[in-house]
Amino acid sequence: MALKVLSALDTAKTQLYHFKAIMIAGMGIFTDAYDFFCITPIMKLIYNNKVSRSENYVIPSLLATSLVGAAIGQLIFGTLGDRIGRRRVYGLTLMIMVLSSIGCGFSICTTDDCVFVTLGFFRFILGIGIGGDYPLSATIMSEIANKRTRGAFIAAVFSMQGFGILAASIVTMVVCAIFNTASNHVANKADIAWRLILMLGAIPAGLTFYWRMLMPETARYTALVEQNIVQAAMDMEKVLELPMSEIREDILLPPSPPPYPLLSKKFLCRHGRDLFSCSLSWFLLDIVFYSNNLLQSQIYKQLLPHKEKMNAYDRTYEVAKFQAIIAVCSTIPGYWFTIYFIDRIGRVKIQMMGFFLMALVYLALGIPYRMHWEKHHNLGFLVLYSLTFFFANFGPNTTTFIVPAELFPARFRSTCHGISGAIGKVGAIIGSVGVFWASNGGEEDSYLSAIKMTVSFIILAVVCLLGMVVTFFFTRETMGRSLEENENEYDD
Repeated sequence: MALKVLSALDTAKTQLYHFKAIMIAGMGIFTDAYDFFCITPIMKLIYNNKVSRSENYVIPSLLATSLVGAAIGQLIFGTLGDRIGRRRVYGLTLMIMVLSSIGCGFSICTTDDCVFVTLGFFRFILGIGIGGDYPLSATIMSEIANKRTRGAFIAAVFSMQGFGILAASIVTMVVCAIFNTASNHVANKADIAWRLILMLGAIPAGLTFYWRMLMPETARYTALVEQNIVQAAMDMEKVLELPMSEIREDILLPPSPPPYPLLSKKFLCRHGRDLFSCSLSWFLLDIVFYSNNLLQSQIYKQLLPHKEKMNAYDRTYEVAKFQAIIAVCSTIPGYWFTIYFIDRIGRVKIQMMGFFLMALVYLALGIPYRMHWEKHHNLGFLVLYSLTFFFANFGPNTTTFIVPAELFPARFRSTCHGISGAIGKVGAIIGSVGVFWASNGGEEDSYLSAIKMTVSFIILAVVCLLGMVVTFFFTRETMGRSLEENENEYDD
């Protein structure tokens, strides 16, 4: 029999606390996107128009460093979220992100090699905080939402990634414009500019720390893991408009039997398929998503004015403007399409559709790339390239974040989300290495560069088709069901 407090949460109307939770939880995702997407443009400031082929592999290397940290953070904080509670470690992940973002700006030295070493160190720490925030944010939002709009609420948290991308671009453009004007179009303060851009990303996350500390523990964790049903009801009465008479148990329920551990045959039989599908889907998605973002560095080389005509501020401004256009036209709309449709047509259909349509677009980009697109990076190419971001976000990039927070029992939920995300980050690292391969030698041999881009797009299409197959055969639909129903906990 379901507990009254959990039934009340499942049927509760949408309230102010839900929207406050979206903003509080979303700031970690916002910071993640900000720090990831500001790296590509600020490389122009770090190099300050110096000619160096190392730029082709420094960006993937810095990204891979933060991704390793993210995988570690997801495993550590995902486990801690189930062991000691979501709220107790939630503030810690945010503080790690804030302090490491500031640390990135204070990376010591001014020589390129020294800067990249210290920047890589702080981005590794930043990755730990970002990784830890993923399972906690998704789990907290899933456990306080009602079952009718739960998918939309979790998607709204993840949509802050789009606003983080846009914020990174806008801040970069504003800082570059100010420094460019103040220095009379001479990039003599570029070292200060890129540090300022990195540190400004810590402000929104830092402002939400106080509110994170005020959030109570989720009722599902308190009632089902700590087995303190009375405290769960009291906590929910404080933040949601739920009268105590509706959520207080009439009789004291007996304690649950001792739980089986994560590493057990019983867990594998009941939840192994779900963990496999969540992990593999996220792995395949991140190969594509992170590769696609890093391929921008190859694409905008064909679109931006020749760099001899611009200083470092001008070039950084143009790269950031390109990212902002992609974010406004395709990335952010993709998230909001998911928010609208996720609780209408379901997670599985959106994820399959996204994978399939991304594959079609990648084939349309890759097959004729050497014969046509290499010399015609025009509006048609940009529309197709933008569609890859739209269908990623109106598709698996959002759903892979949502589904692991809905399928598993409360005592494993954060851990399993962290495992799924960590395996996804392994895919992201593979994607980064792939971009390193596709980026080398492009300026010296345009034919070889075109072949590499063609192969890259086709490989991404194949990966998307594999993701669609995995989703079809292994992913269970969670729409319209309570978390306790999705758990599959009492099946034999």
